[in-house]
Parts: sequence; structure tokens; C-alpha cells
Amino acid sequence: SGKIMAGNVKEEFTKNGIPFRSEVKSTEFKEIESLGKDLKRFDFVIKTKKKTYLIETNFYNTQGSKPNEVARAYTDIAPKINQYKEYEFVWITDGQGWNPSKSKLQEAYFLIPSVYNLTTLEDFIAIIKKEL
Repeated sequence: SGKIMAGNVKEEFTKNGIPFRSEVKSTEFKEIESLGKDLKRFDFVIKTKKKTYLIETNFYNTQGSKPNEVARAYTDIAPKINQYKEYEFVWITDGQGWNPSKSKLQEAYFLIPSVYNLTTLEDFIAIIKKEL
């Protein structure tokens, strides 16, 4: 579930000494006007010297329409955030529920440059450590 995934990610950040905040409302980022009035809550926010990362996490055990809906929603939101050079949208997702939807995930990957899973999360952590 999403809670377990967020817990795993939180644990990795903590273990690696990455300072983060949880459950941050999008209204804090007034400069990202392109998000409009939609109130969004990001699972994690990490601020480095270089940029602020707005992070969403989820995990899918079962296949279905949910992963596809989420992929669609995030491919919509990522460019709105990434157009500001000091911000970046990051999506950390995993689970066998993606197996039948790999093509959806690949499509998303082209539109959201920062997509990670539990295996590649260390790559993201390495980027953050360099920027702190």
C-alpha cells in the first residue's frame, strides 16, 4: 500500500541523513502558479542547494486502472512543476501491479524524468547527497 511505500522511502531518507518534510501542501509553493487552485499534498519535499524536489510515492500489488490513472495524473502535473528550474517532480513507485502496465510506466518515464522504484531509489539519494 501507499503507506508502506512512504514508510520505506522515509526510512531510506532517514538512514542516508537526507532532510525531508512529509505531507506538504502545494499551496506552500506560490511560485508554481501552473498547479492552479488544486490543493495537492506531496508525500515528501526535499530542499537542496540546487532545487526543491516534490515527491509522490505509491506501490501497487495488484493490476488495474489505478496505476494507469496515477501515471496519467502525474504526467500532467510533472511538466507544470518542472518548468520551474528550481523545482522538480519526483515519482517513486513500485509493485507487481505495474507488470501488465509496463508500457504506461514507460510513457510516463518520458514525461517525468525522475521516476524511481525501490531498487533505483539509491540513485536519487546519490543525487540529493551531491546537492546538499
